[in-house]
Amino acid sequence: MSDSNGRDDESHRAVRNVVLVVLDTARAKSVGTQSVPAERNAAPTGSVGLRSAPDDRPASSDDSVCTHPTPTLTRLAEEGTAFENAFATAPWTLPSHASLFTGTYPSEHGTHGGHTYLDDELRTVPEAFADAGFETIGVSNNTWITAEFGFDRGFADLRKGWQYIQSDADMGAVVRGEDIREKLLATRARLFDGNPVVNAANILYSELFQPAGDDGSARAVDWIADWLGDRDDSRPFFLFCNFIEPHVEYDPPREYAERFLPVGASYEEATAIRQDPRAYDCDDYDISDHEFALLRGLYRAELAYVDAQLGRLRTALEDAGEWPDTLFVVCGDHGEHIGEHGFFGHQYNLYDTLLTVPLVCHGGQFTGGGRRSDLAQLLDLPATLLETAGIDDPELREQWSSRSLHPASDARNRDAVFAEYVAPQPSIERLEARFGEVPAAVREFDRRLRAIRTSEYKYVRGDDGSERLHHVRTDPLEHTDISDAEPERVRTLRRRLEDRFDPLAEANGTGEVEMRDGTKERLADLGYL
Repeated sequence: MSDSNGRDDESHRAVRNVVLVVLDTARAKSVGTQSVPAERNAAPTGSVGLRSAPDDRPASSDDSVCTHPTPTLTRLAEEGTAFENAFATAPWTLPSHASLFTGTYPSEHGTHGGHTYLDDELRTVPEAFADAGFETIGVSNNTWITAEFGFDRGFADLRKGWQYIQSDADMGAVVRGEDIREKLLATRARLFDGNPVVNAANILYSELFQPAGDDGSARAVDWIADWLGDRDDSRPFFLFCNFIEPHVEYDPPREYAERFLPVGASYEEATAIRQDPRAYDCDDYDISDHEFALLRGLYRAELAYVDAQLGRLRTALEDAGEWPDTLFVVCGDHGEHIGEHGFFGHQYNLYDTLLTVPLVCHGGQFTGGGRRSDLAQLLDLPATLLETAGIDDPELREQWSSRSLHPASDARNRDAVFAEYVAPQPSIERLEARFGEVPAAVREFDRRLRAIRTSEYKYVRGDDGSERLHHVRTDPLEHTDISDAEPERVRTLRRRLEDRFDPLAEANGTGEVEMRDGTKERLADLGYL
């Protein structure tokens, strides 16, 4: 290793650039890089959820004709290294990305539903790359991962993928209008919020140049390809991308959807299903077993679409001559419930459905690494990326809980991984403001959660005193709570949580960002508000 922020020449010759792609809401069980637990028809016992899974079975079986949605990612896994037991530190975007950028757990970085801004005192991965001489570029299609919430630090340019000309004004309300009248009303209300010429350009960009079913990944890859062709290639680069297609609302292009919908189902029937996770939570409407099967088909189609864009990104790097010298990392930031445990979306719990994510590394010594079964966390990526690029950043190293996954690293494998849900998002108060009185089952989720998971057991504890224990080796879908049967193991794992973390303080919302109207609308569309 070199001195602070320097680069090791030997590592530099092996890997020059680093690309980190986050497939937002991509769960491990639905991609082609990991084994999916066998489905069992046993009814769950002790499972905590809003509703029983349809027909007392795991609501996760593949109902479609085509069951392989991610050939690009599968090829990367075959050529590189696939981590079969990779876990997020949190079940949703904001805290998970904060862990990814800082190498710390949610209660350590403090970025969550009650405090939505990434602390300026924290060192970030983009800052480390920038100080080491890298050009640092980001393209985000998720509203949380923007300058508004503190994620631009260290980037020379962190672009909002939905804008042609970067602006604080958000014209999304125009694009989301259901008919010409709604679009005209939104245009009148927003056009003069800032520079009207810029706003008009962004409206035209979204209305005319957004492919049907694309939530920004295709346009992001187009922009990146142009940037690769125009940039000064004398400098190495760090490129971050967030592709959001697998997130609600699932609206893939028809040609993708028809490959994954159940036999006999139509695209029109599937896309007509209401997709409002918070309304579903609050019993505002119901989703049948058949409808969940259709939603799973749409979700897998979204994965297939974003996988195609991942292939285009690889081609752009190959065409620019950068691929042989690039560490290319793809991961999910969290998973998704599509009926499992009675949930829809990714809030209020720490089931593995939300925490297990795909993680594939390609390039340098990761090439030809095969499949690894050791436990890994997304917060291990900061140490991994920097070691692979030959960068030593003492300030970042001082703060992180990260362990390098590099094949030549001397870091010990983890014997357990941890996850936290620090504050409900949206809060119960927000749900009450929208729906009035909320169901008692939902009110019970007004608590903070922590989990510890080994290769054999998983223990989840709430600050309300609730606790669950699962033998994940024989019960990978977490249907049977065995905490009463194994009190000593519960005590052991509880003690490990208590030794590792300070008690969770109640989030009071004092660090919430005062969001712009356009930001609120986008986050509401994603089910966060």
